[in-house]
Amino acid sequence: MNIVITNSGGVPIYEQIVSQIKGMILGGTLKEGDPLPSMRALAQDLRVSVITTKRAYESLEAEGLIESFTGRGSFVAAADPEMLREQNLREIEQHLSQAAEIAKRSGVSKEELTEILEIFF
Repeated sequence: MNIVITNSGGVPIYEQIVSQIKGMILGGTLKEGDPLPSMRALAQDLRVSVITTKRAYESLEAEGLIESFTGRGSFVAAADPEMLREQNLREIEQHLSQAAEIAKRSGVSKEELTEILEIFF
C-alpha cells in the first residue's frame, strides 16, 4: 500500500493515513473485500506507532469504509453508493468553500469563479 507520510504541514499522521486510504477506496484503487495491511505491518512500513494506525483504522471503520474482524484483519467494506456520494459531496463542499474564500479575498467575482469551475468541469 503506497501511503506517504509527511511531517510538515501540521496534519496529524493518523489523518494522513485516513485521507489516503479513503482516497484509494473512493477512487476505486481499493475495492470491496480487499484486505488492508495489518495495523502492525502498516505501522512498521510507515515507521509510526501501532497506536497511530489503530486510530486511523478505527476512524475508517467509524465512517463505514472498512470492516475489521478479530483474527482475520481489516477489509474494504461493501460500498453503499449513497454513502459514497454523500462523502464525495462533503469533500467537494470543503474544496468549494476554500475556493470561495480565496476568491473573496482576491476580489474574484462569483461569475468569474463560476466560469473557472465550468472550465474544470
